[in-house]
Amino acid sequence: MQGLNFIAIDFETATGKRASICEAGICIVYEGKIAKTCSWLVRPQGNYYNYWNMRLHGIGPKDTKDSPEFPEVWAEISDYLKDCPVLVSHNAAFDMGCIRHSLELYGLEKPDVTYYCSLRAARRIYDFDCNTLDFLCNQFEIPCGQHHRAGNDAEMCARLFLREIRDAGYCELEEMNYCNGRL
Repeated sequence: MQGLNFIAIDFETATGKRASICEAGICIVYEGKIAKTCSWLVRPQGNYYNYWNMRLHGIGPKDTKDSPEFPEVWAEISDYLKDCPVLVSHNAAFDMGCIRHSLELYGLEKPDVTYYCSLRAARRIYDFDCNTLDFLCNQFEIPCGQHHRAGNDAEMCARLFLREIRDAGYCELEEMNYCNGRL
């Protein structure tokens, strides 16, 4: 899949608020291949967590007390976006909401980015009763790291989206216009 470049992204949150990011993960796809996966623990504002979120991802205040806040992590992610302003996430409504709310909270400028949603793509391409990231990855024997850890989920999403593009018979992202939007 030459020319196929995107950055899969995933966030974990400390509370029900989208701007409470406690972990960010990206997986860079270059020329249709996984090039690099990164993740960062992020100190949410006030370093406050609720029980249910901690139970889901296993991250808590002790893990992030010395971590950078969102603006510092976003600066690193933005460096990657300069070369490839295309994001992919599984349930983009959640992850793009995390970005929008966090940018607003910290008074940061919103970049000009196109995004694609692997969940919306799966619902259109496949006929499964369940379309969660871990379920789909299990169906297609895509390696799963620790689910609900941002770096692992970003890479799982990248691998799933590459599969979806192949299964849909596409060779360019623009052909997946039914599952995209603008940040």
